[in-house]
Order: sequence, then structure tokens, then C-alpha cells
Amino acid sequence: MPGRVCCCCAALRPRYKRLVDNIFPEDPKDGLVKADMEKLTFYAVSAPEKLDRIGAYLAERLSRDVVRHRYGYVLIAMEALDQLLMACHSQSIKPFVESFLHMVAKLLESGEPKLQVLGTNSFVKFANIEEDTPSYHRRYDFFVSRFSAMCHSCDHDPEIQTEIRIAGIRGIQGVVRKTVNDELRATIWEPQHMDKIVPSLLFNMQKIEDVDSRIGPPSSPTGGEKEENPALLAENCFRELLGRASYGNMNNAVRPVFAHLDHHRLWDPNEFAVSCFKIIMYSIQAQYSHHVIQEILGHLDVRKRDSPRVRAGIIQVLLEAVAIAAKGSIGPTVLEVFNTLLKHLRISVDFELGDRRSSAGSATFSTSSKESDERIVQNAIIQTIGFFGSNLPDYQRSEIMMFIMGKVPVLGTTSQSLDTSHLGDLGTRRIQIMLLRSLLMVTSGYKATTITNALPPPFLDPLLSPSLMEDSELRQLVLEILHNLIDRHDNRAKLRGIRIIPDVSDLKIKRDKISRQDVSFMKKHGQQLYRHIYLGCKEEDNVQKNFELLFTSLALTTIELANEEVVIDLIRLAIALQDIAIINEDNLPMFNRCGVMALVAAYLNFLSQMIAVPAFCQHVSKVIETRSLEASYFLPETIFKDKCNLPKSLEKHEKNLFFLTNKIAESLGGSGYSVERLSVPYVPQVTDEDRLSRRKSIVDTVSIQVDILPGNNTEDKADNTEEITFEALKKAIDNNGLEEQEKEKRRLVIEKFQKAPFEEIAAQCETKANLLHDRLAQILELTIRPPPSPSGTMTITAGHAHYQSVPVYEMKFPDLCVY
Repeated sequence: MPGRVCCCCAALRPRYKRLVDNIFPEDPKDGLVKADMEKLTFYAVSAPEKLDRIGAYLAERLSRDVVRHRYGYVLIAMEALDQLLMACHSQSIKPFVESFLHMVAKLLESGEPKLQVLGTNSFVKFANIEEDTPSYHRRYDFFVSRFSAMCHSCDHDPEIQTEIRIAGIRGIQGVVRKTVNDELRATIWEPQHMDKIVPSLLFNMQKIEDVDSRIGPPSSPTGGEKEENPALLAENCFRELLGRASYGNMNNAVRPVFAHLDHHRLWDPNEFAVSCFKIIMYSIQAQYSHHVIQEILGHLDVRKRDSPRVRAGIIQVLLEAVAIAAKGSIGPTVLEVFNTLLKHLRISVDFELGDRRSSAGSATFSTSSKESDERIVQNAIIQTIGFFGSNLPDYQRSEIMMFIMGKVPVLGTTSQSLDTSHLGDLGTRRIQIMLLRSLLMVTSGYKATTITNALPPPFLDPLLSPSLMEDSELRQLVLEILHNLIDRHDNRAKLRGIRIIPDVSDLKIKRDKISRQDVSFMKKHGQQLYRHIYLGCKEEDNVQKNFELLFTSLALTTIELANEEVVIDLIRLAIALQDIAIINEDNLPMFNRCGVMALVAAYLNFLSQMIAVPAFCQHVSKVIETRSLEASYFLPETIFKDKCNLPKSLEKHEKNLFFLTNKIAESLGGSGYSVERLSVPYVPQVTDEDRLSRRKSIVDTVSIQVDILPGNNTEDKADNTEEITFEALKKAIDNNGLEEQEKEKRRLVIEKFQKAPFEEIAAQCETKANLLHDRLAQILELTIRPPPSPSGTMTITAGHAHYQSVPVYEMKFPDLCVY
């Protein structure tokens, strides 16, 4: 009777429950009953409205089995759920999915690693199913939290720990795939989810041993490696996450990276940080690169008060990101990158000088260590600026060159330059040196079609400013920048080092015909280049490198920009440099004087072979040969040796050791050169900045020509009037006396312009201008005004015309008209 009752009760149970019960065998080791599973699947497909009930009943049984630790039946239940999920694709599957996710959550909440891995595997299978319609109410917050916690598993058994971490990473990968393909995929990109997902992946990526596997584009490890190595699996998941990020979600995915690196102090050393951002830059879409760069710049601003090594680590990360972004599209952040880096360069110099001032008088190890760390930051900034600028297209690079040059503290251009007022002279010079080093890297490899494009006036004027000549290193950087911009045929390497070149043709120098634009540039700005070279030779702190760069500057100017007129100007400049060494008005050391003589010899030897005038080459070769025998210290091969015997003076040397203007004029005149200007000594231009500069005025070296108008000053006339005596006539006949008198007058004029107040000189010039204007007005009035007429002239007064006649006898006629 009891058996019949049980049979009767079983028959009264719903069919779906009977079908579900039948798939479970008496012994769980036998596994799922496949025949009954097929019946259940057919019933679910035939009656999809029963799917939610089937799912609920399976969930009920699974929960009961989990509590009772009957894990064999749990495995069977999950296998049945997976098969039903794969077989049914109707709209009624939505309620069934909720039951499925509820069962997965139960497994993940259990403390049994096997059940957690089982739940993860089922969720991954579910994530790979494409649903026909989106689900507007389903959320995955619990799964994100749980999978992220599994990624941080710290089980005592290493194998179980690795297994759980791999399951957590695969679960996160499943959540990402499921939500990205869903209509409501934006929910996964919310900060509360990204703050869990990204650090979990980075935590596992830190455990990787092979750093090189992360550098570059995505690698393709084998399937076994992916499953066994949490680091590789996390890296691929991280790449996939970033690859699916859109314009509006990029920042939410990148910001947790900074938080993780800060929390774990991974900026120093920064190998892992660099590898992370390489993964980011290679994984995201190219048009979003500027988002990442903006985030790095923002984080650099936030951490600007941190230790120098931390800031250097962030800047190095920026360098790697910029190196990748510069190859593609970097967006509107070009100037922002440079502006931020230059700002941090000034901050670093400020910190360095502040530490130096605070420890004045006590040279402690900690202070010197801080200064060296700040130098690391500064070098990293310069390297980043230079590398970024050198990878930009030419049209953007020229703008960056102008931008950096505008930031250099130069006298008279303080509106856009970096504020260095509180840094003092030492800080200003440090800023100038580092900005010029950055500019040198940016200009490296820059090839402009015309020299005007490479050296526009707003760039050339501050570059050649006397403010950038106060230090030997500054002058070297300026000359090297000029070399990068002038050398358009890569001849600089062939001219490296100052020497007497026996045969210039062996260098195989490349050159083109001088264009009209280049000729126009030299007419407008050639004097600036000559002046910079001239003044650069007069500096007392010049070393061998300065003379080498000056020689290269002259040689490159000859190759790239010299026509016949420029050649004459360069020869005048060379003779003027020789006079600097001989006359020595600036009291230069003997090494500098001999160095200038060697520079002139090396350059004129190069120039004579370039223009190939035999007589000129013969004169230069003869002087060099004489020097090698009698005064080898006038040649670069001797003077720039470590031990060189210097002469005590240069006044007693014979003329055959010097290059003579008349000999050069004779040799070039026979070859068609216009040598009239060779007799005019070269003097540099005086600029407004020379009068404002703190440096020694160069007016001493400049001849000021003043045209004195007759009758401009009666007092001067009275002073200049001499009594005609026998001595005066004798002086007038004596040519030497005239020359001495002319020199005295010139000295007085120069002295007046040196010592007189500016207001007095301006007033005198204004008086001359007014006098000239009055004379011109008189002449125009006489030539344009009509002569008087006996019939009278008409004048209009109060709207009425009146005629005023002039008698004939009062009219004034020209002398030629009167007879």
C-alpha cells in the first residue's frame, strides 16, 4: 500500500519536475543520464514557457545539494543547465537566465575552490552566447566584485591559488565580453566597476617574469600558456578591455592604472609602469591616444611635489607613450605636452636651486643626492621633448621650435618665456641650457626647403641674442642648433673637428645651387650670422669645442648659403677675426688669440678650395706653410694639443704669417669677384639689445658714421673754426697730419656717442631732422608754388571770391628772365 501511495504521488507531480528528477542518477558518479536529458531538452524546446520553472526547480535542487555538500549532483545540475542554455534561444529564456545566474552566484559564494571554478566555467559559456534581444534589467555587479576578489586569492596551496586566480580572470573576461556586446554595455565602464576590474588584472600582470612579452603589439601565446599563466591571461584580458573602450569610456579605464601604480609604489623603479602603458597605447584605437597622454600629464601635475625619482618615472612613461602616439594621430595635445613639460622643467630647477640654497655651506650627501635626482628629472624631460618633437611632421615641428624658443628667457622677450625672476642668474642659465638642449633634439633631422623656413626672424633673433652668449655651453648649443637648421645635405659629419683639410674634394661635399630665397635671406639676416660668429670668437671662456663649432658654422654657411657677395663678406669676417687676435683690444688670453688665428687658417683653407681660385689658394697655402715652419701654434693641429708652447706676444711676427687683404683682393679680382668691399673693414652691427644687455658694450669695436649737416650747430662751428697760420698750412700739406686729425675727429665722435646721455643724442638727431625738413619744405614751396600774376590771385573768404592783384614793379623775377 505505501508503495502505491508513493507511486501515486509521483504521478501527480508536474511533468517538468519529473523530467528534471530523471536526469539525476542514483549514484552521482554515473554522471548525467543522457537519454533523460534529451527528453528534458526536447520538452524545454517544445514548451519554452516552462523554461523558467525548469530553471527555478534546478536552482532549488542545486542549492540544496550545495548545502548538503553533495557536489556530484551539483556538477550534474550545472551540466544540465549548460545544455539547456545552449539549446534554447527564445524570448522565454530571460527568466531561465536569471535562475542560471542565481545558481552561478551560489557556486561562487561557496568556499569550495572546485565549485568556484565550476561556476566560473558556466558563466564563461553563458557569456559567449549571443542573445536575440537585450536585457534591460540584468546587472553584473555581484559577478564583477566576486571575480575581482578571486583574482586576489591568497590560498595557502599555490596550485589552488593559481587555479582560483585564473578562474577570476576568465570570469572578468566573460563579464567584459557579455556587457560590451549588450545594449547596456555602458554600465561596465562605470568607475565603480573599473576600479575593481583594472587593479585585479594589473595585480596578476605583476607576477609575470618575462617583461619582454608585454612590450610591443599584442603577442600570440598558445592556448596552454593562456590557461596556465595568470599573468598572460590577465594581460590578454586587459588588452581586450582596452580595445573595446570607446571615446567616452577611455578615461575610466586608464585612471585606475594610476591609482594602482601609486598604491603599490611602482613608479620607482618604473619597468612595470612603462610596460603597462605600452600595452595601453598599443591596445587602444589610435585616435584615442591623446586621451592617455592627457591623463599622464594630469597625473604628473598631481604628483609634482613627490620625490624626483617618482616624477622621473612618470615622465619616462610619458616618453614611451608619446613615442608610440607620435607615429599616428596625437590630436590637439601637441602644445599641451610641451607646455606641461616645460612647466615641470622650471619646477625641477626651482627645487634643485632651493635645495642648494637651503644647504649652503654644508655639502651633505642627501643634498647632493637630491640634486642628482633632479638632474635625472630634467634629463628625462629634455629627452621626452626632443624625442616627441623629432617624430612630428615638419609643419608641426617648426611650430614647436617657435614655441620652445619663445619660452627661452631672453632679454626683451619676457612676455611668453618661462618666469625665472625668482631663480636668479644661475637658475635662468640652467633654464636656458636645458631649453636649448631640448631645441637641439627637436631640430635634429629637420630639413627645410629654404633657409627662411628654417630660420624665420621671430626664431633667429632670440636665438642669436647676446643673452645666450654669456656662457660657453650656451654658445655651443646655439651653434649646434644653427648647424641642424643650416645643414640640409648632411655635410656636418664630414666637417667635424677643426683642421687644415689637404683636399676638400675628398670629403665629397653635397651642395645645390643657391636659391633666390637663400640669397634674399643672407641679404636680410647675413649680418646677424656674421656678428654672432665675430662676437663668439671674442669670448674668454672659449674652449676647443667652441672653435670647432665656429669653424663648422663658417663652413656650412659657405656650402649652403654662399654666393659671390657672401664669399666676400666671409673673407672680410675672417680678416676681422685675424685682427682681433693681432690687435687684442679685448685683452684675450694667448690661447684664445692663437685659437682664433687657427680658426681663420682652417676656414680660409676650406674656402679657397671651395671657390677654386688658384691665386687665392696659392696665397693661403703659402701662409699655412710658413706658419707650419715658423709659428705652428697658429694652426689647429698644434694649438689644440694638450701641451702646446704659446708665444709671449704676437706683435713681432712677420707679415708673411698673416693673411693679407691686398693679396686676397689681387687674387680674387682677376677671377671676376667684386673686391672693392674687401678694403672696408668688417664691423658688427649694433642692436638695441646691446644697449640693454648686461654684457660689455660692443660699441668700442664699431665705427659710427655720422653725416653732419651744415649749419646744424653754431657752437660746433665756432669750436671747429681754426686760425689760418703757417702751422695750419703745414699740417694741411702733411698727409700724416691729416690722418691724425681725421682719427682725432672720429675718436671724439665715438666718445660723444659713448658717453653722452641718450636724450642729448636724440635731441641732436631731432634737430638735424627738423633742419632737413625745413630746407626741404622751402625747396618744395619754391618749386611748386605758382609765381605771382598781375591779374591777381583768387582767395575765398566767407564764401565770397576776392581777387588780389600784385603790381609789376613788386614782382620778383628770376635772374635768367631779366635782361
